[in-house]
Amino acid sequence: MKAADLFVKALENEGVEYIFGVPGEENLGLVESLRASGKIRLILTRHEQGAGFMAATYGRLTGKPGVCMSTLGPGATNLVTPAAYAQLGAMPMVMITGQKPVNKSKQGKFQIVDVVDMMRPLTKYTRQVNHSGHVPSIIREAFRKAAEERPGAAHIELPEDVADAPVEGASLFEVVGQRIPQAEERVLEKAATMLRKARRPLLLVGAGANRKRASAALTRLVDQTRMIFFNTQMGKGIIDERHPLYLGTAALSDNDYLHDAIDMSDLIINVGHDTIEKPPFLMRPGDSRRVIHINFFPAEVDEVYFPHLNVIGDIASSVDRLVDLLLREPLPAWDDDVFICARDKARQNNAGYARDDRFPILPQRMVHITREVMPDDGIVTLDNGMYKIWFARNYHVYGHNRLLLDNALATMGAGLPSAMVAKMLHPDRKVLAVCGDGGFMMNSQELETAVRLGLDLVVVVLNDGAYGMIKWKQQGLGFAEYGLDYGNPDFVRYAESFGIPGYRPDSASSFRDILSGALAGKGVHLIDLPVDYSLNHELLNMHLVARDRTECIPAPDGA
Repeated sequence: MKAADLFVKALENEGVEYIFGVPGEENLGLVESLRASGKIRLILTRHEQGAGFMAATYGRLTGKPGVCMSTLGPGATNLVTPAAYAQLGAMPMVMITGQKPVNKSKQGKFQIVDVVDMMRPLTKYTRQVNHSGHVPSIIREAFRKAAEERPGAAHIELPEDVADAPVEGASLFEVVGQRIPQAEERVLEKAATMLRKARRPLLLVGAGANRKRASAALTRLVDQTRMIFFNTQMGKGIIDERHPLYLGTAALSDNDYLHDAIDMSDLIINVGHDTIEKPPFLMRPGDSRRVIHINFFPAEVDEVYFPHLNVIGDIASSVDRLVDLLLREPLPAWDDDVFICARDKARQNNAGYARDDRFPILPQRMVHITREVMPDDGIVTLDNGMYKIWFARNYHVYGHNRLLLDNALATMGAGLPSAMVAKMLHPDRKVLAVCGDGGFMMNSQELETAVRLGLDLVVVVLNDGAYGMIKWKQQGLGFAEYGLDYGNPDFVRYAESFGIPGYRPDSASSFRDILSGALAGKGVHLIDLPVDYSLNHELLNMHLVARDRTECIPAPDGA
């Protein structure tokens, strides 16, 4: 047996189903071992970045590390962005990169960079296999590190000569799981006491609650305590957003109607959030409001987040036990009218243009139509751009991981690869990728991969001929428009060049019809949708809109 054969057996031992990647000369021994085994499917992509995004999304949706592969040098450097994407987004992923022979070199320094050191700040674990006998332990440790809380990226470098080296007497390690410890009872009792003393508590649901069994526990907390809740962008759908106690999604960090409600709270129970995701609210020294941090790991204190109580342990267990403590005696009558008032103001504002049929389409209208057309269990994946804020605010999600967006690294180019993996894992569900024209063109070559895999999915390209999010920021700073406009190909003909249908709606109603038909069809469909972001400045910069921020606060007694 060669080390490459043992490497494949160790991957099989970890339950690996797919390897996404672009192999190179230095991986050919490993590729041959994969072929000979036939138990792991190699998914060839058109760029290493697409492979990395697919692996990370596999980890996000399954909880098991997704695996991607590249060669040395430029192939490995193309995995840097996916590594950061998985690491910041807490998505378990293992990257395998090739390398020239390490025991002798016939090509000097050609294509050689120190990939192990390059990956060090971007991963939880990075290691070169320098002896064939080390293969089982290195793979077991990489997968263990990638999957354990907080999940993230791991990296293994397999040199060409080590992969070809013989192995004798090596055995695989048993895949041993771990149970996350439970929070201390006295800490939960303190949290329950803080809640009983609170007048206006709010529940915040973050991305960490998307993992394990937290959805059911959090829904029970809301149902049985009648506590108002809101979520972060990556926490959408953990509790069904049709729930009458849903306040909204924090798409910004401050200064909109939702944050008026947050400002009126005196206690926030923050479940599953950490500040790697863009902060949904800002703490300030001297605030009277208290914050309880419930997570798998303690809070990292910084200038915008310094909670007053850490409840550390399995999230679902912590939440269930907290509910049990709270229900031992009648709960106080919380003053939630102010939250309902702010919620209604926010919804009224956010939905202001949801039925506006002007064209090019407004993002609010596009999101509204998408929600109407997508089935309840459909999956929408987003690239990164201006529209992400409108999906966060206006697209109600009915279950966890039904809206996949990135609010940690917030990279462009991940929307299409994420949709491809979502469809592979859920072939019976409708999958839609929504991409800006800028982000789409960063990985549009993966259309060929989607076609080759025979996937049924729809891609909507929002076409404004510019990097729209940055133009909005540029406008908000009072700068002249400069340097952010570009030309696009004819996306309909571009789609047709891949052998798939392309569409260009000419009205909001035609977009609805085309989207409905494409979702009902087979294969890959692309919709080139002209979009108008001209109202973003008015609607997103809420602190620039004249309003009374205290209008939901009741007058003092006797006033």
